[in-house]
Amino acid sequence: MESRRLSYGRRFGPTGSAWSPTERRRSRSAHPAPRTSGRMDFSSVNVLNSEFRETRTNEKVEMMELNDRFASYIEKVRLLEQRNKVLVLELNRAREQEPSRLADVYQEELRELRRRVELLGTAKARAEVQRDGLAEELGSLREKLQQEVTLRLEAESTLAAYRQDVDAAALARLDLERRVGSLQDEVAFLQKVHEEELRELQEQLAQHRVHVEVDASKPDLTAALRDIRTQYEAMAASNMQETEEWYKSKFADLTDAAARHAEALRAAKHEANEYRRQLQALTCDLEALRGSNESLERQLRELEERYALETSAYQDTVGRLEEDIRSLKEEMGRHLQEYQDLLNVKLALDIEIATYRKLLEGEESRITVPVQSFSNLQIRETSLDTKSVSEAHLKRSIVVKTVETRDGEVGSRRKRKMEHRGRQVDGGMGRRVMEWGLSRVPGDTGWLWGWSSNAHSSVGVLVGFSRTLWHGTVYP
Repeated sequence: MESRRLSYGRRFGPTGSAWSPTERRRSRSAHPAPRTSGRMDFSSVNVLNSEFRETRTNEKVEMMELNDRFASYIEKVRLLEQRNKVLVLELNRAREQEPSRLADVYQEELRELRRRVELLGTAKARAEVQRDGLAEELGSLREKLQQEVTLRLEAESTLAAYRQDVDAAALARLDLERRVGSLQDEVAFLQKVHEEELRELQEQLAQHRVHVEVDASKPDLTAALRDIRTQYEAMAASNMQETEEWYKSKFADLTDAAARHAEALRAAKHEANEYRRQLQALTCDLEALRGSNESLERQLRELEERYALETSAYQDTVGRLEEDIRSLKEEMGRHLQEYQDLLNVKLALDIEIATYRKLLEGEESRITVPVQSFSNLQIRETSLDTKSVSEAHLKRSIVVKTVETRDGEVGSRRKRKMEHRGRQVDGGMGRRVMEWGLSRVPGDTGWLWGWSSNAHSSVGVLVGFSRTLWHGTVYP
């Protein structure tokens, strides 16, 4: 009940009954009630009571808030402690797990990553082969384009020559037409001249005839005029015919030449159009191949960048995994070393416990300790010969069989005699005694046991039976 009252007071603040008389006097002295004419002012008392109640209420509210915060803090602390325990359990469980499985998992993941690296390398080599093939094809297409450009230039030069021939033929045709026109004009002029001459001759003949008629007798000139006219007409006809034949022959030659040049021009135009179409087709093919080449080069760069990033990521992962494997191997080595140390300590403790047990059994039974076999330990038999016992000094002769081993292999075996005088037998060996000895001589109450501390060789001192201990001398 007292604890509940204390907890209630801690939670809600001090109650009215818990105040001491001293505190009450202090509160009265801190707030003295004014007196007026020997009577209490009830209005001031009410004000003080209201202030006191308000103060008490605020204190209670504040205490409740503080208690709630303290409770939440305690709850958080408890929750964090539980989480800490869970994390400690998980950490212990993770430490107790078998590390070989983790190494196998890392090895499997490492093999998978190496396999993926090999696949990516194969894909990269395949992409490089495709790139080389496309580069060769692009080179052949460029050679073809160069050949076509050369042919186009040759065709253009031939076309230019043909155009020059056509221009020359056109000029020759114009010249011939001009000459034909001039010849026609000349023929017309000659006809006019001939007609003028004929008219003049006729006029002259008329004048001569008149003159003859006037001055002389009338001659017979009709036949002569007829002959002259016939001759001139024959000459004019022959000239006209020759001119017309020459004109026709020249016109025919020019027409044939123009026809030949027109045919050559049409063939040249057709060939030029064909070359132009081929050039356009090759240009389109070249643009398409150039675009495909650019896209393939861009894809190749992207693949190389992605493969480089993936390879670097895989190399980082492999390095990290190898580092983890190395750390795990080191940790496994430490664990194995700790396990070996603990096993050695356990073995030493087992041997010491067995030694003390045999000592106690020997003290209780006072009989010869029989030779017993223990698991994982070598048991040797020794012989104990007692030569003589004198009254002044107790003297024993002990056959000591020494077995030296290095790293689990027997190096040498030798026997020697040791004498035990008083309480101590010193074997003179500063090496590890891997087998301890315990024996009792009939009629004597002394026991012999010993140990050594050499890490790489072992010497067995067999007195009755033997076990492994850790020192260098033999004591009774």
